Amino acid sequence: MSPAYTPEECERWHKRTCARCERHGWFAARWPDGYVCRTCSDRAVRTRGTCPGCGQDRALPGLRPGDGAAICATCAGFSQTFDCSRCGFEGKLLRGRLCERCTLADRLTTLLDDGTGRVRPELTPLFDLLVAMDKPSSGLAWLAMRRDQPGNASERLRQLGLGQIPLTHDAFHELQPWRSAAHLEELLMASGVLPAVDKYICSFQRWLPGHLADIADPEHAKTIRLFATWRVLPRLRARADRGHITPSIRRFAAEQIKHATAFLAWLAGRNTALASCGQTDVDAWWAENSEHGRNCLRAFLNWAMQSRHCRRSLSIPSMKTTRRAALSEDERLDALGRLLTDPDTPANLRVAGVIVLLYAQPLTRIVRLTVDDVIHDGEAVLLRLGEPASPVPEPAASLLRDYIADRDHMNTATNQASPWLFPGRRAGQPFRPDHLSALLNEIGVPVAAARGAAIRQQLLEMPAPVVADALGSHDKTTPVSSTRPAEPGADTPPGNIGDHQQAGFL
Repeated sequence: MSPAYTPEECERWHKRTCARCERHGWFAARWPDGYVCRTCSDRAVRTRGTCPGCGQDRALPGLRPGDGAAICATCAGFSQTFDCSRCGFEGKLLRGRLCERCTLADRLTTLLDDGTGRVRPELTPLFDLLVAMDKPSSGLAWLAMRRDQPGNASERLRQLGLGQIPLTHDAFHELQPWRSAAHLEELLMASGVLPAVDKYICSFQRWLPGHLADIADPEHAKTIRLFATWRVLPRLRARADRGHITPSIRRFAAEQIKHATAFLAWLAGRNTALASCGQTDVDAWWAENSEHGRNCLRAFLNWAMQSRHCRRSLSIPSMKTTRRAALSEDERLDALGRLLTDPDTPANLRVAGVIVLLYAQPLTRIVRLTVDDVIHDGEAVLLRLGEPASPVPEPAASLLRDYIADRDHMNTATNQASPWLFPGRRAGQPFRPDHLSALLNEIGVPVAAARGAAIRQQLLEMPAPVVADALGSHDKTTPVSSTRPAEPGADTPPGNIGDHQQAGFL
């Protein structure tokens, strides 16, 4: 139990004005240049580089008198050292005078102990991955997060070490809270402990049981489970085998399940079962719902007819697709100029927006770019969007070089060596295209309209087949997609209709 101090005693014994930031409060240490607070001391001991005094590569906690340059502890005249008592690394020390990496290793060894005092052998790759992370302080913060709440990271790791959680994807899909379970599942896949599975399929399988449990009618729940098992999930897996699943495809799959559930409840309200559903019922539902709802139900009705859950003579109205009008050329150039010159806009948004406005690339392809797709040929910069690579003009080339040197979200356990040009917050995952689209819209770059403007400009400079090849689309549809105006008041399904058709959902 800590001793009780009066406010006067706390002020006299434990509080000083920091020599670095000049804030008055609790001090952490007394250094040659004066008292320093915890924030300044932690920042100083984590600063590394070549000391301008002795020329050694060390931690630079001191300040050189005169110019205030960061120097090592020896040149600054420190009476204390910052060497880890176990590995000798110079940096921030925690209890027992251990560095953050050794402290993280000890903590993980305790959590992943299988009862023999050692890390469970199957989890050794996960242990090695976490200990090797670029900033072990991030790992320690993750382990300390929400310790008072069930399902926190420390509790889950302890359960894994004792074998209380099977090393299967199905076991993780049943855990709550699902966000922390999903993050740990992705770490296990990144380390090779679990086989790699598309994260959006995992997300869908994690969501589905909860939705089924909320369906009151057992027969409806059985029908929806069959639809998900034999229609939606196989098409998700087939799409993942061909390439990758986008967030819009995952979202559309869930919308299909929700609208199928709503349709069964709507039929029940009319005292009609799916088996006796007739054309009059389909037409009435079609008239009462938006184009988005109709497109979401289309797959369920096709599956129900093919599997003989309803009459096979039903006629499903054809699907309508709509497109938004493109930006004008002046609007495109204005948006491009803002992205190239505005230092207050986050660098990742500036780079992604420039790629959209210059090359008309969809965000689903942009987020899959890697740093190896940026080619340095002497002073020229090329971006591999296809073959051959496309030249990047100045000042976009300088913006791209500066961004690669200081990418965001590089502190996650596996992101210190991430190949993605736009790394996401999750371990080893790229940025979510739907999140990136929302952020670009917030800064005045509507992605669909920007792509349309860029395609139109490319068609003025190159033949349609060349543009279509660069975009990965058909040369007969490329000119139409860039010039067709939006139909006022029309509803558009989430994501890209072509993506849903390609995935087999419509």
